[in-house]
Amino acid sequence: MDYQFAERLQKLPPYLFVRIEQMVAEKKAQGVDIIDLGIGDPDLPTPEPIVKAAQEAVAVNDFQKYSSSAGEASLRKAVADWYKVRFGMDVDPNTEVCITLGSKEGIFNISQAFVNPGETIIAPSPGYPVYSAAAPLFNEAKYVSVPLKAEKDWLLDPEDCPKGARMLYANYPNNPTGATCDLDYLKKMQDWCRDNGTIFCYDNAYSEMCFDGYMAPSALEAGKDCIEFGSFSKTFNMTGWRLGYAVGNKDLVAGLKKCKGQIDSGAPIFLQKAGIAALRMYTEDRKLPETIRANMDVFQKRRDVLVKGLREMGFDVKMPKATFYVWFDSGMKSEEFTEKALEAGVVCTPGTGFGASAERYVRFAITRSAERIQEAVDRMKEVF
Repeated sequence: MDYQFAERLQKLPPYLFVRIEQMVAEKKAQGVDIIDLGIGDPDLPTPEPIVKAAQEAVAVNDFQKYSSSAGEASLRKAVADWYKVRFGMDVDPNTEVCITLGSKEGIFNISQAFVNPGETIIAPSPGYPVYSAAAPLFNEAKYVSVPLKAEKDWLLDPEDCPKGARMLYANYPNNPTGATCDLDYLKKMQDWCRDNGTIFCYDNAYSEMCFDGYMAPSALEAGKDCIEFGSFSKTFNMTGWRLGYAVGNKDLVAGLKKCKGQIDSGAPIFLQKAGIAALRMYTEDRKLPETIRANMDVFQKRRDVLVKGLREMGFDVKMPKATFYVWFDSGMKSEEFTEKALEAGVVCTPGTGFGASAERYVRFAITRSAERIQEAVDRMKEVF
């Protein structure tokens, strides 16, 4: 029997990193030593207190059972407490918090909960592919790509957005550009969405990955006419743990919970207990805990090495204030740059994987040691 994908699946473009993995596998099979600066998967270990909490919790019988698709009350309370410490925000853990299987799942399911066929989703270009591919396609929605521009510091401009859209995705600190925003910007975006009846979905997964004294704000500081998605993945080096949260307007959170109730049974309880240990590392108002600061010092050193090396190669590279990405105009088609870098055994990500408007741009993830990044720079100097 010939099994055909559903039409919606046939329309879905291949996930960018799957293609890159295939290219890398071919090079490895040829015996090439690969320095992978492609996917944003931190190489630093999960902090020991979090690992210990998971090890202890997994042995407890009650923590081996089903959770709630909305998440354990104890973790929702920890998320609310974290918002109070980190942003000075009062959040109701019962009505304004939902635990997700990583932020990616929540970002997709919020569209399942609120977007009807034929309605419009606004997504930035470049941007995280889930905003522009999976979310619109699986809802039979229209997708409007709004280009981010270097001359506007890669900030999504509401004046460029069509009115009457059902949903809008924004993400700062930004993947892939590393761009940042301030609270005034978030107020402007939330006001625009409120005035136009558009649901504001804010992806704040990189809020803790900041440099040079910058501290990212929460969209909720501008008001609660939105839903914000956060993740343990980047902050605590927990990408494989698949744990995140959504916080915001109680009706939006209720819709997400109802959708998830039909799809999953929640993250494993023992992992949620580890999530509580992670959030409790924050004890000082609006300050990173020492462990997270130490990790960011490592990433900052790597950032400096890569930016310096790329500048020496003649590329105009801005120093990012957040994320662990370095984004720049390569001066050629991004896929051409990616292929040439791979000739030197260096993996990076073409900007076109994040949107057609990023044709000449390239993203590097500083997810290898400073020594390996310097080696990658030295190799690339031989081919560029």
